[in-house]
Amino acid sequence: MKVLETDRLILRWLTPDDAAFILELLNEPSWIRYIGDKGVRTLEDAKNYIVTGPMKMYSQAGFGLFMVERKEGNTPIGMCGLIKRDTLDNVDIGFAFLSRYQTQGYGFESASAVLKYGHNQHDLERILAITTLDNHSSSALLEKIGMNYEGTIILDGEDLKLFASEK
Repeated sequence: MKVLETDRLILRWLTPDDAAFILELLNEPSWIRYIGDKGVRTLEDAKNYIVTGPMKMYSQAGFGLFMVERKEGNTPIGMCGLIKRDTLDNVDIGFAFLSRYQTQGYGFESASAVLKYGHNQHDLERILAITTLDNHSSSALLEKIGMNYEGTIILDGEDLKLFASEK
């Protein structure tokens, strides 16, 4: 199901048919370094990740991590969306892209659209974002889309930067 459209991108719900893409994305060195190893090593693992993660959140919250595709060729390039974690008081925005599509403005384009979507379509007053202390590119992107750095927090035993956007 299509959720958002920008000049160059379509953001849609993930389905089990996206397993090959998810397998590649979750094993990118930058995913493992900055987000963590999810143990997704097979197509079956990737399907399970989609069903128990994004698809479960769609049914529970009406949002989740969305597939980001280039309109040109319907090429899958990353994920961007909203996540409701038990460990945070507010919904947070998350994104990740295949390395070959980074630094081309896709993160900015999709994250800007998702932030507006969260505030406007889901009436979220406050949206958070977290990054590792050394993920400077994600921190810069969060500031570029208008999120404010609020300091550091400890989440699951890890020091993280916390950003927020108020409606």
